[in-house]
This record gives sequence, structure tokens and C-alpha cells, in this order.
Amino acid sequence: MRKISLIIVGVIAAAGVLTGLYFAHAATTSKNSSDVSRTKQEAGKSHQGNKKLIIYFSASGTTKAAAEVIQSKTGADIVRLQPKEKYPDDYNNLVKVAKNQLDNGIHPAIKTTIPNLKRYRTILVGFPTWWHQPPMIIHSLFDRYNFSNKIIVPFTTSSSDPMSRSMPEMRKLAQADGAKITSGFRHDNNDDALDNFLRNHHLNQ
Repeated sequence: MRKISLIIVGVIAAAGVLTGLYFAHAATTSKNSSDVSRTKQEAGKSHQGNKKLIIYFSASGTTKAAAEVIQSKTGADIVRLQPKEKYPDDYNNLVKVAKNQLDNGIHPAIKTTIPNLKRYRTILVGFPTWWHQPPMIIHSLFDRYNFSNKIIVPFTTSSSDPMSRSMPEMRKLAQADGAKITSGFRHDNNDDALDNFLRNHHLNQ
């Protein structure tokens, strides 16, 4: 009888050990699966965070050319910002329309659609400088889209004004949206200066 009791105790003990090993293995497998899933999610977020987008407004084609050069050096996606009502091709009429928008605080409606802005972390915003500041259509851009938590990198193609002349308005627009903004740069066909700026801000490919 005592021998039988010892055998029963032994079986119960062995079963307990096996059960413990099973649950320990299951817990480890579950943790590993969770770690793999978390790693994939973090990798996805990291990849998403590296995405760059160039949004530019160009009236004469100068800023368009600059934006395309910057795209070739950064690998960013690119979108041209266009108004619903086209600006005049004639310079004098263009000046009249643009000055009227500035004097009266008119934010012209835009027809450009930017799909899935959430994919991008860094937004390069390009424009010609008009009367020492961005054209009013840049205000329209910030009216329509939410740049919260984005990094805004402004660039201009002014032939005379430095980027610093446009920065007060750009800071207001970015800060109102809860975005971070860099000092920006003026593109004047100086590739060395452009390369240095992109490298210093970790924007080159």
C-alpha cells in the first residue's frame, strides 16, 4: 500500500513539473510573439517618421525648378500647390492680384489635394518671396491642412531677400499649428550651399 502511495505521489509530482514547463514555454512564446509584433510596429513608425514631402508654390516656374532639384537630393515626395483661380501670367496683373491679397488678408482657395499627410514627418515648404514674406496662398495651405508635430523646412527662391525676411510669418503659421520649424534657406542655384544645408539638417538621401 505504501509502495502504491509513493508511485501516486511520484506521478503527481511529474505531472506538476510537466505542467509548469508547458506554461513556462507558452509564456515565453507569447512574449516572443509580442516582442516581434512590437518590433514591427516600431519599425513601421520609424520608417513613417523618415518620410519627407516637398510642397511648393511657383508662379513663374523658378520655385518649381528649385523644388525639383531639392527632390533629387532628398528623395522626398513632391506636390505643387495650386490655387483654384489661376494667377495671371502677365507680371503686372500678377502683382496687382498678389498685392490685393496681401493688403486685404485674402487667403486664396487652393485646389491641391495632399493625400495622407500623416505619412510625413518633415515638410519642405517652398515659395517665392513677395513683399518680404510668403505669398498668401501659403497661409491657405496652413488653413487647410494640419501640420501639428511636423517639422517645417521653408525655402524661398527670392533673388534678393534672404530667407530670414520670410521667417516671422512662417514661424507664426508653424507655431499656430503646433509644428516645429527650422531656419530654412534661400535657393539661388548654389548647389554647394544647398548640399551643406541638407546635410546639416539630415535631409539628404
